[in-house]
Amino acid sequence: MTDLPAADRRAIYPSLRGKRVIVTGGGSGIGAGLVEAFAAQGARVAFVDVAVSDGEALVARLSQEAAHPPLFRRLDLTDLDALKSVFAELIAQLGGCDVLVNNAANDDRHAIADVTPAYWDERMNVNLRHQFFAAQAVVPAMTAAGGGSILNFGSISWHLALEDLILYQTAKAAIEGLTRSLARDLGRKGIRCNAIVPGNVQTPRQEKWYTPEGEAEIVAAQCLDGRIQPADVAALALFLASDDARLCTGHNYWIDAGWR
Repeated sequence: MTDLPAADRRAIYPSLRGKRVIVTGGGSGIGAGLVEAFAAQGARVAFVDVAVSDGEALVARLSQEAAHPPLFRRLDLTDLDALKSVFAELIAQLGGCDVLVNNAANDDRHAIADVTPAYWDERMNVNLRHQFFAAQAVVPAMTAAGGGSILNFGSISWHLALEDLILYQTAKAAIEGLTRSLARDLGRKGIRCNAIVPGNVQTPRQEKWYTPEGEAEIVAAQCLDGRIQPADVAALALFLASDDARLCTGHNYWIDAGWR
């Protein structure tokens, strides 16, 4: 079970055509899969990332076929002034925002003894804080449009209590609370908010942490064979962003092949 469905067998969501979508951390890995999937639906996609070369390469590749070539801006999401400015620029260029995908994160390993107050703050800023302020930035545009969808990326890691990830897992646990709170406070504006909880997704970054033996252990712990791909995660995001999920909000949606 390693092959993805052929392109002509994947779901098409007419409600996503022309939607204005912003993806954080969209230059590579899961983020690039999200940008590609929304662009293939005919959405108008903008994405931000700190990796300029990755972002520009993705734009060049997708511009060959996308109905709306994606927009890319370099952004360090820990700089809240820059976040506010860049999001305002992208919303203006897109003519609004219907979907926000809070994907950006960094899962660097760390030991408890090595954590300083400065490192704690930096990890929270990298993995948690920007999700709230990105949501805050798009709420006026979504309200003006009569609604929208915010997708926050959590992580299976804290549910499994993996080693050497205590700050990352603390941030990812908080995202589930953030998601439920946003869903409650924004629901009457027609804005839905859900969390996507991926398992171990086969990306170049994840492969640097795991040996082939380690990857085999992950698959053995899953209920299903095969390695999760960015396109699998994107398929879930497409559904949750579409009108088909119009009454789905305030919950976690797992894509982990049953990893326990």
